Amino acid sequence: MKGSLYSLEGKVLKEIELPGIFEEPLRSDLVKRAVLSDESKKHQPKGSYKYAGMETSARYRGRKEDYGTTKNMGIAHRPREVLPEGRYGKVKRSPSAVKGRRSHPPKPEKRIAEEINRKEYERALKSAIAFTADRKTVCERMNCDFGVSLPLVLDNSFEKLSKTKEVLSVLKALNLFPLIEKAKKRKGAKSALIVVSEGNVLKAAKNIPGVDVVTAEQLRVTHLAPGAHPGRMTIFTENALGVLGGKQ
Repeated sequence: MKGSLYSLEGKVLKEIELPGIFEEPLRSDLVKRAVLSDESKKHQPKGSYKYAGMETSARYRGRKEDYGTTKNMGIAHRPREVLPEGRYGKVKRSPSAVKGRRSHPPKPEKRIAEEINRKEYERALKSAIAFTADRKTVCERMNCDFGVSLPLVLDNSFEKLSKTKEVLSVLKALNLFPLIEKAKKRKGAKSALIVVSEGNVLKAAKNIPGVDVVTAEQLRVTHLAPGAHPGRMTIFTENALGVLGGKQ
């Protein structure tokens, strides 16, 4: 599979051979499953205090022969506070009582992460990368047509950029600035994803609205398909393609 290598001025430098990862089958079902697994690992376990509503002197005295029993007294059989002289205290501990324990509270030890097989996740990642080269999927997801070939590959000099305005000028040269403008109007909206091998651009581009920057080694399916929808506009550097090609 062939692709175009672009300069920082938005011009085609040469034609390059793309890794076979871009020819993987397009499996949106696998991508969705991997994204849900990634997102579930971000959830924080929650649970109430183990002894909430239980730290009280209340006890249930239901045996007929027990001292202070409420049996045959016309009083509801419930755990009651222990008071001097055998008096009956307030009902405690019971879920139906005021300040009583909860019936089935959340448990912090509950497993809330959705696990996925390693090989299955690897296939999902490869499929999500392949989606970035499918023009129809990318244009439908980003609701915009692009004048560049996909996948969009930039010269390695892009990784050396250290200022945000320099990165913005490259995005303007590639006609991707409309994505940034759309992301400014919507909170939490995603625009372009930039995948590099290393470099100063990791810091230079992180403050651009909707733009995410990640190294090829740390690339996850959730980066490529936010909301489980594949086809995000993705910019690769030539070095990043070399790293991804090694994962085939």
